[in-house]
Amino acid sequence: MSGKIVGIGLMVTALITAISLYYLQVYHFYEEPRTGDLIELTALGSGQPEEIIADDVTSIDATSSPIRYRACFTTPMSQSLLTEAYVEAPGAIPLTAPDWFDCFNAAEIGAALEAGTALAFMGKENHDYGVDRIVAIMEDGRGFVWHQLNDCGRKQYDGTPTGPECPDRTLDN
Repeated sequence: MSGKIVGIGLMVTALITAISLYYLQVYHFYEEPRTGDLIELTALGSGQPEEIIADDVTSIDATSSPIRYRACFTTPMSQSLLTEAYVEAPGAIPLTAPDWFDCFNAAEIGAALEAGTALAFMGKENHDYGVDRIVAIMEDGRGFVWHQLNDCGRKQYDGTPTGPECPDRTLDN
C-alpha cells in the first residue's frame, strides 16, 4: 500500500514539474508582444545598421536568452532594392517561436529562404556578443527578425577558444 502512495506521489510530482517546465519555456520568460520596434539592415557602403521602412512591427523578447527575440513586420521595399543596398546573410536559419506568437512560422520562413522567395539580411552583427540579428524579407513584403548565434557565439557557448577574429567580450551592447 505504501509503495502505491509513493509511486502516485512521484507521478504527481513529475507531472507538476513537467507542466511547470513547459510553462516557463513557452510563456513565463517572454515579455508581452510589443509594437514599434525599429527594423534595421546593415548597409553595404558603411557597414552600419540603417533603419528601413517597416510597418505593423510586432515583436517578442525574453531576458533569459539573447536568441529569443522574434519580430514580424511588412515593408514596401522590394527585394531587388534591398539586395543592392544591404548585406545579405547567407545560411540564415530561422529559430522557432512559441506557438502563441503566430505571425512567426520558422518552417515557412525556412522553406521560403531555401526556395529563394525570401532573402535574409544582416540586421546587426554582434547585436549581443556572438549573436547576430537576422532579417528575412519575402517577395510579398512580409518580414521576420530573429537572433542567431554567429561563429564567435558558437565557439563561446561550446567552450572552443574564440581567438583574435572575435570581438572583445567586454564590448557587449
